[in-house]
Amino acid sequence: MENNITISREELEELKEAFSKIDIDNSGYVSDYELQDLFKEASLPLPGYKVREIVEKIIAVTDNNKDGKINFEEFVSVIQELKSKDISKSFRKSINKKKGITAIGGTSSISSEGTQHSYSEEEKVAFVNWINKALQDDPDCKHLLPMNPSDDSLFKSLADGILLCKMINLSQPDTIDERVINKKKLTPFTISENLDLALNSASAIGCTVVNIGSQDLKDGKPHLVLGLLWQIIKVGLFADIEISRNEALIGLLNDGEELEQLIKLSPEELLLRWVNYHLDNAGWKKISNFSQDIKDSKAYYHLLNQIAPKGVNNGEAAIAIDLSGLNEENDLKRAECMLQQADKLGCKQFVTPTDVIAGNPKLNMAFVANLFNTYPALQKPESSSYDVNLLEGGSLFPTLSLTSDLADALVIFQLYEMIRVPVEWNHVNKPPYPALGGNMKKVGKKIVLEFTVIT
Repeated sequence: MENNITISREELEELKEAFSKIDIDNSGYVSDYELQDLFKEASLPLPGYKVREIVEKIIAVTDNNKDGKINFEEFVSVIQELKSKDISKSFRKSINKKKGITAIGGTSSISSEGTQHSYSEEEKVAFVNWINKALQDDPDCKHLLPMNPSDDSLFKSLADGILLCKMINLSQPDTIDERVINKKKLTPFTISENLDLALNSASAIGCTVVNIGSQDLKDGKPHLVLGLLWQIIKVGLFADIEISRNEALIGLLNDGEELEQLIKLSPEELLLRWVNYHLDNAGWKKISNFSQDIKDSKAYYHLLNQIAPKGVNNGEAAIAIDLSGLNEENDLKRAECMLQQADKLGCKQFVTPTDVIAGNPKLNMAFVANLFNTYPALQKPESSSYDVNLLEGGSLFPTLSLTSDLADALVIFQLYEMIRVPVEWNHVNKPPYPALGGNMKKVGKKIVLEFTVIT
């Protein structure tokens, strides 16, 4: 892509720092959906469709083998494109915030020579085990589950689209009306329908599906399948790690900190603060990442001990965490003992002892997110004077997700009222939405929204 806009030496250094934060496996490449995460973290004033257009343009021109991998030079060309549109100022400002970009992403390493793809065996195993457990009782998946984590059955099992649709609904309930999924007497046509439905729905819940087609999924291309799966799983794991859906997170406020500051934290940052909240209560040193700082498993031991049910006043049976493994001298054996304790909480998923001592940031973050969702061990402070209703509107609108929080248009109606646009609330469907037809209720709300705008 030709571009006459130059990048200064200082800006180039900032971009290198940003790139290194995204390129967590030091492969020299980032994925297209990692760029999407970066744009979100940078708070660029771009709608999702515009970001996708930019990514598609860069890939079409520079990504010759169409693998969705972008190197640093290509990354700089993205910024030049943004800078040419005079919107890179906020991007560079975000990069300068040292905490601003969380490395989420790459699902596979790719050879720098030729077009041979490789992928993370550890991630494949983790995803297979997660799906096997999550959908083990679903009658529509009995012909596919359990999958064998030690072979390539994952890529074959996703080929008819049913598992993907089920995973999307697991991460964001009622995204897909189960009745529209083709489940019996499948033909090439109905399979393609399922896969197109899955891709469109994945995009609707915030996944980036640029450069992925139904044929890629039907062919079971590992790097694309794992990339999409990680995004879907991540949406589900992080769904409740936001204050508007979990008031207890207010308990993570630091002394002298305003609620608006806490709300601005990403789910990854909130998760890290949650861990450190419990480590602080345990008298243990805080961590700053889910890679180097957790390799010895000791922080995990103290976290498990803090969140395990104590059986006090809540009717929950107490679960005792055995801390004797802390004294194990071998890191691998210590990690094995730690995961045995995590298994007592039913939260052994996503990591193996090897993943822990290797500091796999993605799988360890997924492990911790699952711990949070199962045993958050948080309570909203009784003395809290914060009005959680403010989280749905008012001055906190900038923290909303443009892909998920606006999906049912309710927040937009609230915004209308704030700017004196009359809303016929008796015509608006409000949550909770029914299990069947929930998405139609949301669509109906959008029809009312369009009518309001026109009139």
